[in-house]
Amino acid sequence: MNTTNSANVLLQTGFHDLKLHASGKVRDVYTVGKEHLLFVATDRISAFDYVLASGIPEKGRVLTQLSLFWFEFLKDVVPNHLVTANVDEYPAEVRTHADALRGRSMMVIKAEMFPVECVVRGYLSGSGWKEYQKTGAVCGIKLPAGMKESDKLPEPIFTPSTKAVSGHDENISFDEMVKHVGAADAETLRTLTLGIYKKAADYAATRGIIIADTKFEFGRTSRGIILGDEVLTPDSSRFWPADKYSPGRAQESFDKQYVRDYLEEIKWEKKPPAPALPPDVQARTSEKYVEAYRKLTGRELPRG
Repeated sequence: MNTTNSANVLLQTGFHDLKLHASGKVRDVYTVGKEHLLFVATDRISAFDYVLASGIPEKGRVLTQLSLFWFEFLKDVVPNHLVTANVDEYPAEVRTHADALRGRSMMVIKAEMFPVECVVRGYLSGSGWKEYQKTGAVCGIKLPAGMKESDKLPEPIFTPSTKAVSGHDENISFDEMVKHVGAADAETLRTLTLGIYKKAADYAATRGIIIADTKFEFGRTSRGIILGDEVLTPDSSRFWPADKYSPGRAQESFDKQYVRDYLEEIKWEKKPPAPALPPDVQARTSEKYVEAYRKLTGRELPRG
């Protein structure tokens, strides 16, 4: 197992005795038998489409533990892919890596994933704001004139996107999504996405957090459509502190804000090699991730 100099930061899993299924910007996924996968959330962080040379302490634990919280919270709305996150229940060949896996991994059922990101927006921000400024619409959905950055939308909108292997996902219209997955599944995924968002956003509001937008991934198993991947984390969502919300500008958020700000300050040209982060930026970013977990769950982050 390869780590950074900090014992609290895991950059690479390197489980050479397990079969690697896929390795993304943050997660390493291993095959476990014929029906299961092992998801491991590292502490890698990406910005401007590049994985940086430094990780963020506790990030992988936050992503995993927050996803587990939401899987439980949303289980009556939609089934999910979780089998267990208890390392002691993993197969013997996986348990040999128990110390590295504890708190940052989950064993899940394999699913045939839909080739789209199911994005829902409750507020006008990010790429949605940029598109609105140009066209007055987001993903083909016309919005009222005169809206400001970070304004709350009249109602949440479903704005799917492609899944890019590298680089940015691209926003697509609902009609384009139908071409990818079929009309019936597109309708089902839109209904599920909006329903999940409403329940989660209503709950988060009671915890002092605005969920401005988020994205979900769904798959199909013999049980039908299930919710997969990570759910409602600072990596997949915009979380804003409600007490600091002020439309007309970009908002403070529980995510990579310090990282992006630092990279802009040093005028990185956004091409390889990706730079390392100074300890203070790592620490402040870690604090934001952990604070998001604490505020949303009312719990302290499990230590392992």
